[in-house]
Amino acid sequence: MGGRHKPPILLGMQLSRQPPTVFTDHSLAHRLGQSSCMPPHLRRYYGAGYLHFITTSCYRRQPLLGSARNRSLFLRALEQVRRRYQFVVVGYVVMPEHIHLLLSEPERGNPSVVMQALKQGFARRLLGRLRRRQSGRQSALWDAALGEGHIWQRRFYDFVVRTERKRVEKLRYMHRNPVKRGLVLEPEQWRWSSYRHYACGEAGPVLVNEQKKAELKVRVPG
Repeated sequence: MGGRHKPPILLGMQLSRQPPTVFTDHSLAHRLGQSSCMPPHLRRYYGAGYLHFITTSCYRRQPLLGSARNRSLFLRALEQVRRRYQFVVVGYVVMPEHIHLLLSEPERGNPSVVMQALKQGFARRLLGRLRRRQSGRQSALWDAALGEGHIWQRRFYDFVVRTERKRVEKLRYMHRNPVKRGLVLEPEQWRWSSYRHYACGEAGPVLVNEQKKAELKVRVPG
């Protein structure tokens, strides 16, 4: 069923002609006042107007997003950050122990700033709720996360999407992920992805392909 629905092309976004800004994870950590144990050769390229396919995992690959409630909480945090930093969410999927996002570059900041805000905002909400409800019946799954205050792995993977072919490929990969993992039989059964936006035109908790924030990059006919 998923193969019959080709996601529409993201129209109106024009690539910038200015050269991209290059950040190492060490230089970004210094800007944010954080220490970094990441290798100095890891570089991220921003400023060219491309889409970014981002993957990040839960702390120690634990299924901290294994409940419907936690996955929905993450999507609410994503929508809040989308509004604050003004970027286009082209697609997403929330899995039990990791997430995939396909995003435009934001009008405010850059994708690393967006990911920091998203991860910290969600972690504060979730850890606060868990600590308030902590009891002897609390699952051992949360012991390390609660004890060390961690929800996410520090690093995230960022693949720069430069072509329409790659955009469609990444969307299909995300939407098929829950099926491949055996969580559902069809992509539309997984409520924590952007599939139903493309297949059914259904509005979800995160606004997908919203073009208002990309108005400065729209080519105006001469």
